Amino acid sequence: MQIFKAPSPMHLSVVPKLCQPLKIVALGDSLVYGFGDPEGGGWVERLRRSWMSPDSPGHVLYNLGVRGDRTQQVAHRLEAEFRHRGELRNQVPDLIILSVGVNDSARLSRPNGRNFTDFAVFESEIAALLDRAHQLCPVLFVGMMPVDEAKMPFLDCFYFNHADQHRYKEATKVACAKRGIPYLDIFEQWMEQGEAWRLKRVSADGLHPNTLGYKTLLEDVVGWEAMSEYNSIADCQLAR
Repeated sequence: MQIFKAPSPMHLSVVPKLCQPLKIVALGDSLVYGFGDPEGGGWVERLRRSWMSPDSPGHVLYNLGVRGDRTQQVAHRLEAEFRHRGELRNQVPDLIILSVGVNDSARLSRPNGRNFTDFAVFESEIAALLDRAHQLCPVLFVGMMPVDEAKMPFLDCFYFNHADQHRYKEATKVACAKRGIPYLDIFEQWMEQGEAWRLKRVSADGLHPNTLGYKTLLEDVVGWEAMSEYNSIADCQLAR
């Protein structure tokens, strides 16, 4: 099995190979938590289960998604969550998967209300989150999916729309690119598939994926080039 030691911030691209499973933490909002998928628990849970076969043990994956979290909340709990998921003394996780931002983009109370997180504030907060995460270990970022605008408002007060989603995800994508963090643009990939295709993958609330949607998200993540080096596990004898 492949692993790399938690590198210093100056050597994040160096991936030494050792014979142990990786320890991975996935932090974010309900897209990480898996809300809307009573069958499989979401794409993170589905991926975790795929790595749990006793015959072919895979990586250790912790789902640290919290429903309703915005970038600020994820940033506040990032390091504490990270430091408590090393499993072995004096060790920490090898990879952070982030997925957050859709809740920041919501309009409050009415379709043209203020954004839940002001855009300028969001740009600052996402930059700070990425900087801190990138100092801890390598990072991957899974972007937001497009909502069903016709089902808004969510919970009678949150108005999500594609224009704001695009604006916030683009800011995140640019911030990731500046730091060399791979970004999976789920929003664009799903928008390219057309409305009929998308709506089959969105829950009745218009905000969360349904079971088919999470299955599709898992396929998107597993098929992502940036994820392939972590998803591919080689058999080997543990070093002693």
